[in-house]
Amino acid sequence: MSLDVVTFGCRLNTYESQAMRRAAAAAGLEDAVIVNTCAVTGEAVRQARQAIRRLRRERPHARIIVTGCAAQTEPATFAAMEEVDRVLGNGEKLDGGAWIRTREALDDGAAGSKLAVADIMTIKETAPHLIDGIDRRVRAFVQVQNGCDHRCTFCIIPYGRGRSRSVPMGAVVAQVRRLVENGYREVVLTGVDITSYGGDLPGTPRLGRLIKQILKHVPELERLRLSSIDSIEADADLIAALAEEPRLMPHLHLSLQAGDDLILKRMKRRHARADAVAFCARVRRLRPDVAFGADIIAGFPTESEAMFARSLDLVDDCGLAHLHVFPFSPRPGTPAARMPQVARPVVKERARRLREKGAAALALRLDGEVGARRRVLVESGGVGRTGQFMPVRLAAAAAPGTIHDVTIAGHDGRQLFAP
Repeated sequence: MSLDVVTFGCRLNTYESQAMRRAAAAAGLEDAVIVNTCAVTGEAVRQARQAIRRLRRERPHARIIVTGCAAQTEPATFAAMEEVDRVLGNGEKLDGGAWIRTREALDDGAAGSKLAVADIMTIKETAPHLIDGIDRRVRAFVQVQNGCDHRCTFCIIPYGRGRSRSVPMGAVVAQVRRLVENGYREVVLTGVDITSYGGDLPGTPRLGRLIKQILKHVPELERLRLSSIDSIEADADLIAALAEEPRLMPHLHLSLQAGDDLILKRMKRRHARADAVAFCARVRRLRPDVAFGADIIAGFPTESEAMFARSLDLVDDCGLAHLHVFPFSPRPGTPAARMPQVARPVVKERARRLREKGAAALALRLDGEVGARRRVLVESGGVGRTGQFMPVRLAAAAAPGTIHDVTIAGHDGRQLFAP
């Protein structure tokens, strides 16, 4: 009988879903669906609830276990759903013992609370969770950090993930080596706030040192990539690695959130607009082929049209090519939810304009790629990614997981073409 995992949200969730599948299978859980939720927006929570109802209709006899950030921050919401058999917190979902207890409770049909959700703030360490790879993916994710010590006024995630805690460098290097031995040619370092890496470890190593250790001790690794970073926390070794290490991919996704200084202060961000622009300019001088992406929120409380215009301008000023646009979503319990709200139609309209700006910026970057020689990691269906994370459609058939040197011939505004 099948054991399936449905994943919402970030790359860290994708990694953890694979570790959960392994732990649940080892516990003997069968005929079950694990729903790994996201809490970053109200829409993400709504989508998870909708998926749970659909799963119950499609698999009436399967056990449905809900976990992830939304399960941690809103456990009662999911426990109240008649479709749900068990709710596991983020602290429990990677614990083999918790999966044994879950299987025993479900097998016994014991009445009582569905909840197994502890106080996430009591967790002090993040243990390495060894996985062999991720199903149907050609790049592997490695968790290096979890949790967040910052309190941005819009963000619920620290309450779902707990305090910042890091995986020891030796364990990270061992996991990367394991994945490379299993055939992965690209590894992505992921976490909730990876630029805070090492602050809780002996000697307080930084992310840049970790990167250098991976590249030194796993010379067979061809491509190392970073998930989202906070540019204000970028350390000297990280900047040096970008300049000196060709195996560190020239693609950075930045947690920028806004382009107006007053909005950034009200968000309780730790950078100003000028910091973001200066960071991108510095990295581009050192690594001219770098591509930047960013998270930007549209319609944050109190945002005026002039303030929003500065976020639009930030796309050009930082030279962003990939945008993740989030219409502001008030999360219960956060300070921003209590601030004067922008009307929902205005929020949606600003999000639309930001996405249009992002599409135009991507097309401009794709124009600049025509004629360039790029190495493409093939994913599926003849489409792959360059080091800059630009999508490329190959004319010739190519096996997923292979890397090809190609010359970019053109694009359609969304992806590049190569013969």
